[in-house]
Amino acid sequence: MALLTHFLACIFGTGSWMAVNGLWVEVPLLVTILPEQWYLPSYITIIIQMANVGPLFVTLINHFRPGLLKEVTVIYVIVSVGVLACLLLSFLWDQTSLIAGKSHSIAFMILTFFLALVDCTSSVTFLPFMMQLQPQYTTTFFIGEGLSGLIPALIALGQGSGISTCTNRSYEVNITTGNETEQNTIFQLETDYLPPNFSTRIFFLLMTAMMLCCLLSFFFLTRPPKVWELSQHQLFSSSIMLNSFDQILDEVADSQLSRSCSCTKDPKRPGNILPEVSYSLTKLTFIYLLIAWVSALTNGVLPSVQSYSCLPYGHTTYHLAATLSSMANPLSCVVAMLLPSRSLALLGILTAAGTGFGAYNMAIAVMSPCPLLQQSQWGDAIIVLSWVLFTGTLTYVKVMAGVILRSRSHSALVWYGVLEQLGSLLGALVMFPLVNVYSLFKSADYCNLQCPA
Repeated sequence: MALLTHFLACIFGTGSWMAVNGLWVEVPLLVTILPEQWYLPSYITIIIQMANVGPLFVTLINHFRPGLLKEVTVIYVIVSVGVLACLLLSFLWDQTSLIAGKSHSIAFMILTFFLALVDCTSSVTFLPFMMQLQPQYTTTFFIGEGLSGLIPALIALGQGSGISTCTNRSYEVNITTGNETEQNTIFQLETDYLPPNFSTRIFFLLMTAMMLCCLLSFFFLTRPPKVWELSQHQLFSSSIMLNSFDQILDEVADSQLSRSCSCTKDPKRPGNILPEVSYSLTKLTFIYLLIAWVSALTNGVLPSVQSYSCLPYGHTTYHLAATLSSMANPLSCVVAMLLPSRSLALLGILTAAGTGFGAYNMAIAVMSPCPLLQQSQWGDAIIVLSWVLFTGTLTYVKVMAGVILRSRSHSALVWYGVLEQLGSLLGALVMFPLVNVYSLFKSADYCNLQCPA
């Protein structure tokens, strides 16, 4: 029974951010088809931030009408919406509509919003439900959350999305000189996108299957046999009510931390009974500034320009950067579990290093369509490595900052969640007009570049 509960908790955890992570790793293929093209990542970024109305709504309802929402019912609703949105996305992702004379992927954006709404709202529902079970199952749930980024990345690698080659094509043109017309042949390199090993529809159907597995695992977790696995401290029925307003805020912060990685909870401790650690106001301010800064970079600023920094080197490079950087998140969690460090000096150094990698990625995006080392394999390798190290170092910082705050007090995590969301929102709001309104970043056709040698 214990092994089965561990398995169900892990599968349940994969549904928390599976849909959004799946969107990000599929972007290298989507930008080649949807009319938004290179603007698409910035649209996805701002849509995800808008979806935070979900947890805000749940929190406000619980504050003004405590006891109105049942936790289990809310989870059933949001996971069912996730399954339906993934299924509809499988068939409608490439449908476009005309707005002001321009083609836009309205269906894709609407369904993306609902997927993000599901994942954001899971922050205030999934973890509180898991807290009703014994502590070791909470750790398994966090492992599942880490897999929610790894599994879509592995599927995307198998799909080979967005891979292209340059083909030399010939065209017959008529050139008129005076009274004579001559027919000449010109040659031009053009981009040919290789077909993926399986289609985008199949990819989203696989995401639908994963969300359906999450729904089924939750169904079995709420069945009567689980009462034998419930914590002796909290024996509730399946109609668990959402907790008080203050507790929900704490759970939001906990879930914000759990989104970063799957290994920050101590499985040996029941609930949140952790020793308090004393930090001066200056050190606490430093930690919170790190959280806001790192969140702004990883969730708002750099995702908006990933296509501009990678596509000038080719779609294969973009594909590898997107998928490997997604895999770097759970791997960084493993490092944080095996080699934890509470040294603020080390966290500051890692933040500076991650910011440096982010600055390089941003500089390459600004140089698009003619970045450094464009025609060199070194350029391809460096930009992929830079994205992986950017994600890996800053993920470690977020995880260890959360561990420090959790050991200080549970209420300190409230500000962790607030500053993480605030940083992410500010980063997205800054980048959206720069990318989509002022067009400070230029796209390019990798096979038909007009760059100086």
